[in-house]
Amino acid sequence: MHWLWVLIVGGIIGLIAGAITHRGGSMGVISNVIAGLVGSSVGEAILGSWGPQVAGMAIVPSVIGAVILVLIVSMIFGIRRT
Repeated sequence: MHWLWVLIVGGIIGLIAGAITHRGGSMGVISNVIAGLVGSSVGEAILGSWGPQVAGMAIVPSVIGAVILVLIVSMIFGIRRT
């Protein structure tokens, strides 16, 4: 059951990151989950795990890490705003 919550929270974090960067229109559900999970790892590695936590992920650093990840991936692949 824990893994289901991790995937749901990862998807929500990826969705928030896509909305903040205005690049969420081109991302699907799987991309949102991947961006949320990898962004969470990046954010917590850089900023630590402070703030509220859901499913073992600190929300604020996770969202910041996912935003950074979405911006970097969009620059690499040349994805434009939608």
